[in-house]
Amino acid sequence: MINRFAVVLAAGQGTRMKSKLYKVLHPVCGKPMVEHVVDHISQLQVNHIVTVVGFGAEMVKERLEGKSDFVIQEEQLGTAHAVMQAKDALSGKKGTTLVICGDTPLISVDTMSALMKQHEESGAKATVLTARAENPSGYGRVIRNAKGDVERIVEHKDANEEELAVTEINTGTYCFDNDALFAALEHVSNENAQGEYYLPDVIEILKEQNETVSAYITDDFEETLGVNDRIALAEAERIMRKRINRKHMKNGVTIIDPANTYIDTDVMIGSDTVILPGTVIQGKSRIGEDCRIGPHTEIYNCEISHNTTVQQSVLSDSSVGSHVKIGPFAHIRPDSDIRDEVKIGNFVEIKKTSFGKGSKASHLSYIGDAEIGNNVNIGCGSITVNYDGQNKFTTKIEDDVFVGCNSNLVAPVTIKEGAYIAAGSTITDEVPESALAIARARQVNKENYAEKLKSKK
Repeated sequence: MINRFAVVLAAGQGTRMKSKLYKVLHPVCGKPMVEHVVDHISQLQVNHIVTVVGFGAEMVKERLEGKSDFVIQEEQLGTAHAVMQAKDALSGKKGTTLVICGDTPLISVDTMSALMKQHEESGAKATVLTARAENPSGYGRVIRNAKGDVERIVEHKDANEEELAVTEINTGTYCFDNDALFAALEHVSNENAQGEYYLPDVIEILKEQNETVSAYITDDFEETLGVNDRIALAEAERIMRKRINRKHMKNGVTIIDPANTYIDTDVMIGSDTVILPGTVIQGKSRIGEDCRIGPHTEIYNCEISHNTTVQQSVLSDSSVGSHVKIGPFAHIRPDSDIRDEVKIGNFVEIKKTSFGKGSKASHLSYIGDAEIGNNVNIGCGSITVNYDGQNKFTTKIEDDVFVGCNSNLVAPVTIKEGAYIAAGSTITDEVPESALAIARARQVNKENYAEKLKSKK
């Protein structure tokens, strides 16, 4: 079996992004561009991945920790110079080396695999991934000889008028015989318009040595998009979002309006779930079967079980059981655990709370830092008073408790099983099992007092 290696070029600053964030760390559908590239490579049975980093090196290393080894390109002197930084890691090893840019998140596993397969079966010393472009401006041109073999690659700035008319472009992705690659890199010069060491010059060097150079033409030009500015970033997001949504629809998910549904790459959704327009599902969210999500709902890093409805609400870093109804206009904040058959209604906010099976807060409540038992009813306008200005405290409500409307439960406090809280109460002490707690001032009516107030005006 042929050894396989990969070099990911991720050292450029990306000045055209006009961003404080290192270019290859800009996310596309929830994952940094360079991580898309490395994750795709990892599916190709590659023995060793080396990522060339420069600006923002520590952030890239942190993001790709455990997925790649790293080398530093201290000065950005061109793509050939970048690959040379991997010499100590790869030189002398027999096999195929894939060289790919970290700002090309759309190149699929299938395309990478086909490129490597053609390279290995053809016996070429180098194979270029190319594409046909309607507007090739800015791209290096692939120049072929009379037999149709790859003769050389000319950068746009160095191309003459005849070469500029060529529409087959170099995508910047290559396969090389590893030994031939590092031998040829020693002969690359920087005598060109940019004064840089170009990796495509390796092709011309190999041709001068009478080595075979082949090309694999992808039929999907969109895959080859390199992201160099915010416009290209938005385009990459659009293309990948379309790809993700199609995958889910093929797997049995109904997406009512794919153009207005935003699903991150690592999200999983069960069959017969319906996603309505304006929905954003991010992170590593997992949604079960037969759910109804949206419209206009945001879900981030949540686990949602089967047969659950989430309508016009925001959920993050929480788990939700089956047969749950959430919304409209609910907010489930981090570290919440919503159990089966719960109802969280309109304008209810839940934070760092376990909410027991069959319990409900139907409207206008804040439940924070709480442990809610099973079959608890929390009335309209009730809140857990969890913060004293310095510390957070826990409210415990046991099974089968009824909390009347407009109640304040001042933590730390426990409401024992089966207790009732009268509407309008402010509870500061433990309520015993099956007790009725009334904690409000006695009503006083002052006859005709309203007339006195009116007369003062």
